[in-house]
Amino acid sequence: MASTGSNNKLIILAMALGLLMSSLDNTIVASCINKISEDFNIFDKVSWVFTAYMLAATSTMLVFGKMSDLFGRKMFYMIGIGLFLLGSALCGVAQSADQLIWFRVIQGIGSGALFPISFTIIYTIFKDPKDAAKMSGVFGAIFGLSSVAGPQLGSFITEHMGWRWNFYINVPIGLASMIVLMIALKETRSDRKPKIDYLGTLFLMMTTISLMLALEWGGKDYAWNSWQVIGLFVTSAVIGTLFILVELRAAEPVLPLGIFKNKMVLGTSILCFCQGVIMFSAITYLPSFTIGVLGHTNSNGVLTPMMASLIVGAMLFGFLQSKFAFRTLMLFTMLMTIIVASLLANVGPDASSGFMIVLMILLGLGAVGPLMSVAQSAIAANVDPKYMGVSSSIVGFWRNIGGILGASIMATIVNGNLTRLISDGAEQAGIPADKTSTLANPELLMRAGGEMEPHIRRFLQESLSTAINHGFILSICVGGLGFVTALFVGKSRLTSEKNQPAAASHV
Repeated sequence: MASTGSNNKLIILAMALGLLMSSLDNTIVASCINKISEDFNIFDKVSWVFTAYMLAATSTMLVFGKMSDLFGRKMFYMIGIGLFLLGSALCGVAQSADQLIWFRVIQGIGSGALFPISFTIIYTIFKDPKDAAKMSGVFGAIFGLSSVAGPQLGSFITEHMGWRWNFYINVPIGLASMIVLMIALKETRSDRKPKIDYLGTLFLMMTTISLMLALEWGGKDYAWNSWQVIGLFVTSAVIGTLFILVELRAAEPVLPLGIFKNKMVLGTSILCFCQGVIMFSAITYLPSFTIGVLGHTNSNGVLTPMMASLIVGAMLFGFLQSKFAFRTLMLFTMLMTIIVASLLANVGPDASSGFMIVLMILLGLGAVGPLMSVAQSAIAANVDPKYMGVSSSIVGFWRNIGGILGASIMATIVNGNLTRLISDGAEQAGIPADKTSTLANPELLMRAGGEMEPHIRRFLQESLSTAINHGFILSICVGGLGFVTALFVGKSRLTSEKNQPAAASHV
C-alpha cells in the first residue's frame, strides 16, 4: 500500500468520515426509536433494530479483517462502506418493521468492515508506529464523539426532518469517504492467489451469532436455564469447537490461532473484553440511575462528561504510548476501573451533580478511553504484518462480546436485587403485595416518578440505587481480572520501527 504525505491526509479524512458515520448510527437511531415504534407499531420488536445491527457487525468483523489481509484493504473497505450505504438507504425507505430489521442487518455487515480496516490502513500507511499510535487515539476518540453528538443530532433530525433522515444522512458522508479514498489510496496487489477458509468462516459466524443471541436473550426474553438459552450456548460451544479444529488445519485460517501465543495479543483481547463489560454496563444503567434515582430530567448531564472525557482519554493515551510500555498503561486503566466501579457500587440517591460529573470524568478518562487507542497499538506491534487486518478486528470483536455479556449479567443482577428489595420492604413502605411486581421495574421511576407519593418514590429510589450498586460489583470483578491479566502481558512497547514478521511468534 503506497501513499504520499498529502495523500495520507486525505486517506485519514476519508476513514474518519467512515468511522464517524458508522459509530454515529446506533446512537442516532436510539434517539428516534420511539418515533419508529409509533409509525410501525413495533414495540415488541424494537430491540431487534439494535440487536440485528450488533449481530451482523460483530459476526462479520473478523471475516472482513481476514479478507482485507488476503485481497487488499481498499477493496474490502469499499465493499464495507458500500453495504453500509445500501443498508442506510434501504432503512430510510423501509415500509415495515421486518424490512427495517433486515436492512439493519445489511448496515451491520458493512459496519463490520469499517472498524477493523480503518485501523489497519492507519498502521499500514504510517512509517513510524508512534505516529500511527497517535492517530489511533484520534480514531478511538471518534467513538466517544459519536456517543456525545449522536443523541442530540438524532433528536434534531427526527424533530425537523423525520426519522428516515437519520439513515439518509449517512449517504452523502459515505459517498464522500468512498470518493476520497478511491482517489488517494493506491494499493499494490499480490500475484499469489489466496485460499479462502469457507468452512472456518461459516463456523465462526454461527458460533458468534449463537453466543450473542444467548447473551442477549438470557435473563430478559428467556430465563438463563431455559431450553432456548441453554440450546444456544450448547450450539455455540459445539460449533466453536469445530471452528477451532478447522482453523488448526486450514491453509489460510480466517482467525489464525497462532497469534494468541503472543502474551500481549492474548492479554489485550481479554482486556478489550473487560472494557466492553464495563463500558456497556455503564451506558446501560447510568441513565436509569441518573433519572430514576437522582431525579434528573435526562441523563445528558452524566453521560456527556463521560463521553467527552473518553475522547480526551483516547487521544491522550494515544500520545502516551510513545512514552510508556503498554503494560504500564493497561495496569493504570484497570486500576482506574476498579476505583471507579467501587465508587459506583456505593453511590447513593443523595449524590450531588458535581460528584457524579467527577465520577464520569474518571470513568471516561481513566477506565474506558485509554484502551480505545492502546489496545489497537498493542496488538499491531505484536503480530506479523500479514495478519494486521484480522488482528485489528479482534479489538472490536471482544469489546462487543464483553459488552453484551456485561449488560446481560448486570440486567440479571439489577432486576433480581430490585425485585427482592421491593418485596422485602413493601409492607413497611405501605405497598400492597399485588403491586410489587409492577413497581420492580426501573423504567417506572424514569417515566412516572413524579406522580408517586413521596415516601413510595423515596423507597423505590433507594431500592433501585442499591440494586444498581450491586450490579457494578460485576465491574469491580472484571476490573480485577483485567488488572491481573495486564501484569502478565509482557514488556512490549512502541518502537520507531515497523514490527517484523517474527513478532507474531514471539512470546
